Amino acid sequence: MTKILLINPNKWGRGITHIWIASHASSLSSDHEVELFDCTFYKNWTVDEVSFATGTAMFKESDYKNYVKFKDDDVFASLQKKIDQFKPDIIFWSAISSHIHSEGEYVNIQNGYDLLKDININGALKITGGLQATSDPKIVFQKLPNIDFLIMGESELVLKEFADKIDSSDNIKGINGLSFIEDKTVITNPKQKIISSLDTFSPYNYDIFDDQVFFRPYNGEVVRAVDYELSRGCIYSCSYCVETVIQKYYGFEDSSSKTGAIKNFKSYLRNKSADVIFDELKYLVKQKKINFIRCQDTNFLTNDRKILIELSEKIKKSNLDFRIYIETRPEGINDLSVELLKDLKVDGVGMGIELAAEDFREESLNRFASQEKTISAFKILKKNGIKRTTYNVIGFPDQTEESILQTIQFNKLLNPDNITVAYYSPYVGTGQQKKGVDTETFSNYEFDADAALRSKSKSKNLSTKKLDYYKQNFVKLARS
Repeated sequence: MTKILLINPNKWGRGITHIWIASHASSLSSDHEVELFDCTFYKNWTVDEVSFATGTAMFKESDYKNYVKFKDDDVFASLQKKIDQFKPDIIFWSAISSHIHSEGEYVNIQNGYDLLKDININGALKITGGLQATSDPKIVFQKLPNIDFLIMGESELVLKEFADKIDSSDNIKGINGLSFIEDKTVITNPKQKIISSLDTFSPYNYDIFDDQVFFRPYNGEVVRAVDYELSRGCIYSCSYCVETVIQKYYGFEDSSSKTGAIKNFKSYLRNKSADVIFDELKYLVKQKKINFIRCQDTNFLTNDRKILIELSEKIKKSNLDFRIYIETRPEGINDLSVELLKDLKVDGVGMGIELAAEDFREESLNRFASQEKTISAFKILKKNGIKRTTYNVIGFPDQTEESILQTIQFNKLLNPDNITVAYYSPYVGTGQQKKGVDTETFSNYEFDADAALRSKSKSKNLSTKKLDYYKQNFVKLARS
């Protein structure tokens, strides 16, 4: 039996149940011993992202801090103590799931590395994954050299195979999906097969999280929530999105020039079965007292419609008391789909506006979602009593201040229930990241890139001081 220590190096100071932690804990724990070290509530590690987001009016005022307790203990000393006591064979952090594009996951490969830099790991192997590892393992080993193995692509089954073989005579270096350094050369093995069924390692293990991680602020109240995935994959290929890195890794590179949708997307978009989803939800609501499901599916309404209908019927027949928050695109919102959302207990919908100018979105971002469709979608959602959140981005390469002002005006027109704005992050391997390097707006690898907290832009159009101003005041200007 192999001992695996999972590390959550979250620096936002609020509970996040990273989906990769729950899925890996599930895939490993039947045959191996798995424990979690969560950095979220250590005072000398986290930042107060809740106060920051509340100050910018992206979050509504709540008494969230009365529900969680921050630790005065030193995070490094606590991690050393954990390693000394548990004596793990493997230390693992950061991986791909549907959660990878949001909630600060992208920077966690660096955060975990920094956390472990001066820790005595007592011979454990350091393994990690995620978007950077999938896009460019060579640059990861160059920037973060003290890693033993990288897992490219989806890692649940790869890490399970690694843990199974670590004490045997089998060649762990021959496992597909791995990258490592041998004789000063980066070795990249053939890619593993894409996981065809998420039911394989369901139900996901949410018991591994400390209870206070489930609390989070939502529209001025505090809910008990989990991050959750019904599916993985997105049918669209927006040039700024981390999804394109995974698509490329698994060979889904061709897309429509008119819609931005990838070809053969049915092989890329994978769903859990309705039975598995319902059983997981029932366990979370009944046993973990969860009343809010934060779905991280990249585009909820491209999930298999039959599965969604079957799930809605199971939910309607049950007495489960919970609400769902989803993310989707305006093309899928109509009177029929909204009725399905209501049957699924959807309370809120987040939708990417990114920026208002259609020509910029289509030509630079490969995102085809017209203002007309967006306005219609927001009206339909409002008519049906479903909360609406806009996602806006500032600091794209070539973006101008006028573009930001146009986007603020568009938010005024939409008048959503909630408005969020993120700094553009140059995700390694995406089209926009490469453009950022070519235009000298960004370096080829940006440390500390965090869409919630800071911009790494060197743009001549928009200084970081100007971007910080609009980050602080975007919502206030849109509400004025």
